[in-house]
Amino acid sequence: MKLNLLKLFPVAMAGLFIGNAALAQDSMGQKPSFKTWSIGLNGGVLTGVSPLGGQNDFSNWKSSLGYGLYIKKQISPAFALRLDGVRGTVKGDNTEPFNDGTVNASPISSFETDVRYSATLSAQLNMVNWSMFNQHNNAQLYALAGGGFVNYETTTVAAGSGASTTRSAVDKLIIPVGVGAKFRLSEGVNFDLGWTINFVDGDQFDGYVARSNNDKYNYAYAGLEFALGKGKQLAFYSPVAATYEEALAAKNTANSLKSDLDAQKAENAKLRSEMADMLKDSDGDGVADKLDKCPNTPSGTVVDGSGCPLKVPAPQVTERVIVTEADRKVVKDAIDNLEFDLGKATIRSKSYPTLNRVAALLVEKNFSLKLAGHTDITGSRELNMRLSKERAESVKAYLVSQGANASRIEATGYGPDQPIATNKTAAGRQQNRRVEFTLY
Repeated sequence: MKLNLLKLFPVAMAGLFIGNAALAQDSMGQKPSFKTWSIGLNGGVLTGVSPLGGQNDFSNWKSSLGYGLYIKKQISPAFALRLDGVRGTVKGDNTEPFNDGTVNASPISSFETDVRYSATLSAQLNMVNWSMFNQHNNAQLYALAGGGFVNYETTTVAAGSGASTTRSAVDKLIIPVGVGAKFRLSEGVNFDLGWTINFVDGDQFDGYVARSNNDKYNYAYAGLEFALGKGKQLAFYSPVAATYEEALAAKNTANSLKSDLDAQKAENAKLRSEMADMLKDSDGDGVADKLDKCPNTPSGTVVDGSGCPLKVPAPQVTERVIVTEADRKVVKDAIDNLEFDLGKATIRSKSYPTLNRVAALLVEKNFSLKLAGHTDITGSRELNMRLSKERAESVKAYLVSQGANASRIEATGYGPDQPIATNKTAAGRQQNRRVEFTLY
């Protein structure tokens, strides 16, 4: 079967560009980047006999020099398209008998076929990456098969007369089937060993039609492959190893998060213990033990801010309480300057001056005060409810320590239930973490 050279090359190049489009689609967003194009140069031995068996037209096959090059496009770690070109000479004669001892009685004593050029497009399958647990291996085995054509010219020598005959060059379809091994010398250079059997469409490759069987020839070669572009070589990349490493990293992250969570739980338990100790009120008079200067007062006793019984009856308020703008400003300054330690109910010292002014106001005008603690939605609802209540109680305890009447201060925690801003931003969550003061 004769093939037109100008027709086959566009088909081969179209196959390579289709593969390139497929890779671009599959690797969209892929990190890290990979080298997918490569060029190979090789040299080796051409012979006309196949170790796979079959009848041979000549009894003595000779080895001759061959050389070639190829362009390869790696579509995925396991699959590539490869365009090969090979030149060289295939020789054989009948100077020795067949292996079974019989003498070849062919009218042709020898032949020499000049492989002027061949071009084949093959699919290459990487069968084994030697280490499954390394993302980038150093060695692999591969197999290939495809189709193409060979342009050759054959010269034969007649037995007895020694007359030589040269047939005109022809194009024939060939089917290459091969295996090989590749070794990564560096990120851009590979050592390539391969062996390919080329099945020729016809029985005239050796110049002698003997059994109407298609001829074949072998090319065993060694060479270098040069990977083009930036990044790692896709051919030596192991998706299995990458998945394993990602799973291992996820496991390590989970373990780290668990350790952080355990540490946070321990810190919260310590915080709850400290708050319980700070707010403990053994005699139930509304003044914490740490601030109570008169412990163990009888139940129902009206006490002052220090926990001691009042020496005068509590004044009877007969007129309406009036809260002025100046009073509201004192409270607003206290709210604006109120800060707690992160995740705790401990008031920072910078808040004391403005809180002292509120305490003085409560003592001077005998106001009542409602303290409402609020949080954002970060953390569990149970923790936020407890923390908001503890912060309101902490402010109350401080005001009482400065002389305010504990019976006129109400401390309530609302947790995350009454936000004044969105919880979707850091600024909004900051506004939601607050203690509101209401004078009345």
